[in-house]
Amino acid sequence: MYDVAIVGGGPAGTAAALALGRVHRPVLLIDGGEGRNAAADNVHNFLTRDGTPPAELRRLAREELAAYPAVRTRTGNVAGARPLDGSGFHLELSDGGTASARRLLLATGLADDIPGPRGAEELWGRSAFHCPYCHGYERTGEQVAVLGAGPARIRLALQLSRFAGDVALCTGGEPLDPAARAALQEHGVAVRCEPVARLEGTDGRLEQIVFDNGTSLARQAVFVVNVPRQRSDLPGRLGCAAFADGCVEVDEFARTSVPGVYAAGDMARRAGVPVPLAAVIAAAASGTVAAAVLDQDLLSADFGLPDPLARAGS
Repeated sequence: MYDVAIVGGGPAGTAAALALGRVHRPVLLIDGGEGRNAAADNVHNFLTRDGTPPAELRRLAREELAAYPAVRTRTGNVAGARPLDGSGFHLELSDGGTASARRLLLATGLADDIPGPRGAEELWGRSAFHCPYCHGYERTGEQVAVLGAGPARIRLALQLSRFAGDVALCTGGEPLDPAARAALQEHGVAVRCEPVARLEGTDGRLEQIVFDNGTSLARQAVFVVNVPRQRSDLPGRLGCAAFADGCVEVDEFARTSVPGVYAAGDMARRAGVPVPLAAVIAAAASGTVAAAVLDQDLLSADFGLPDPLARAGS
């Protein structure tokens, strides 16, 4: 039986495996290889690794884990998990194998649904984006569009106007408040209110936005609305409490509502955080925190010590 089984080998899962391996905790890292940022050219805002391709970051993480004999990695997915009478968890793997662990860390991450317009999915991660912190700097001086008409979309257009060469807000047929329109125009943001028919580009690179009336707007990048969802249904099947947006609810120590089950990365958030944090470095940091708490949890169990991080009232 492993001390910890980690489901998901992205930045949160591998960071947790590294921290646990360094304190000689027997760890099984199970990774299906389906990273949320796989479509992107590069990872950004990761100190010392800014600009590294996502696949290369995963390779480097696996290479570092190989130096720690307590860590075992396995390619695949977890098909099912059930508690073992309070002594841990039994995992059923997609390849027919099984594993057991005293504690479980979920780091399966989110996936993104792109509701539209037509052509957005083909451009996703290459010239269609959702996060200005992940992909904004590379749009410096470019022709950029923001799709949508809500307050958050207006705010994003104004943010990008600070450094993009030419910004347009495409409302998709939605009317725009006169005060919002005036603020956008004051800062050089063009407004197009026609419904958007499709995005056109070549080899993942946007060339133009085509409207329903047949007109078009030349653009090099577009910020679209994405709908994140849980990549795995494992949290739900284990009974982990979740928010209305689907994110698994955790406390400040990465603990879910299910005893012995922890969660890290963008799939989980605390009640005081309104949206999941998508930054790769934030996911890695959450994995390191979860690993330290897991080790302390197991340390208390191993030596009959009081839990220094006990929940209030427990």
